[in-house]
Amino acid sequence: MKLQHTTRTTADSPDAGTLSRCRIFRYRLPLAAPLRLAGQVIHERAGVLVRIDSGSGASGWGDAAPLPGFSRETVQEAETELTAWAGAGFDTGGDDRESWLSGGLAAASPSVRFALETALARLSRRMEDAAAAELACFEGAVPVNGLLAGSREEVLADARRLRDGGCRAVKLKVGGRPVAEDVGLTRAVRDVIGDAVSLRLDANRSWSLEQGVAFGRQLGGAGVEYLEEPLRDPSQLRELFDATGIPVALDESLLELRPEDLEGRREVGAVVLKPTLLGGLARAGEWAAKASALNIRPVVSSCFESGVGLLALAAFAWASTGDAVPAGLDTYRRLAADVVEPRLPFGAGAIAWSDAVARAHRIDGSRLSEIRHA
Repeated sequence: MKLQHTTRTTADSPDAGTLSRCRIFRYRLPLAAPLRLAGQVIHERAGVLVRIDSGSGASGWGDAAPLPGFSRETVQEAETELTAWAGAGFDTGGDDRESWLSGGLAAASPSVRFALETALARLSRRMEDAAAAELACFEGAVPVNGLLAGSREEVLADARRLRDGGCRAVKLKVGGRPVAEDVGLTRAVRDVIGDAVSLRLDANRSWSLEQGVAFGRQLGGAGVEYLEEPLRDPSQLRELFDATGIPVALDESLLELRPEDLEGRREVGAVVLKPTLLGGLARAGEWAAKASALNIRPVVSSCFESGVGLLALAAFAWASTGDAVPAGLDTYRRLAADVVEPRLPFGAGAIAWSDAVARAHRIDGSRLSEIRHA
């Protein structure tokens, strides 16, 4: 599998001199059900939208949504950072706006960099094409990896729904049950989805090496695409692969590695790319390019961002892998409301987007609270 990676980077963004205004907005979105993250339970998704305008009237939106328990920065810190960035470059004029722009991006925390890169890329596109819709960012259909979690009954019911809805891949959370129960549920899911749907597993570093080996050996030939972050000790991933033959996927581990560290990692079948955590589109793009060159599958994934962030991730997935690799964008189902109105279209296991589709969508200002900066 060799995939071509092409995506717009900050080098393609508008010149600093063309930027005229930056507006920042808080949002809080209710969740469809409480979400347990890193030992805490959240009931809403909070984040910060940034809108950057040009002197010609074009605008671009970005989403900074630090993930509680995983991001190094909080939502409040992201808001403070964006406010300071905007004040330094827009309100005071800045003596050297090029240095302010490039330096601000380089020093930004991961979620803020993702938001700024997204806003600047969208602004650049609208400046190139004045007729482009406000939220348009790609033309294509990105396949979506459906998430399976909950009780056995809920998991199997969701597996049927996702199969019938056209999903090409599903991901099952394992590691929270006894190994034998996880094995039984994984086999049951495989029976439900059939051989045409790819099965991914995510253990969230729940197992010891001995538990991981027991799981893999008991599972046998269930046709697993990869096992994501299975071990509490990631240094033992090669041993797990050698004992079970199941490729692993790296997620949290990427925060401790460089793209070149993938070389020689024969146990790695995929990397899970979350720009909100990795530090933006350009850095995630470096991972995607390196992984593709090594025949490792780059899987773009979300962190429960709003529709603004999710569209940016879909665009990045489309630029990186086209329709070849289902992306982890099914977190959108967990949002009971969104800043994009109407909700984004998920159908036949994919999100299809184009200028024509985008013209029917808008930012819902009633969900936003503007932050005034000096």
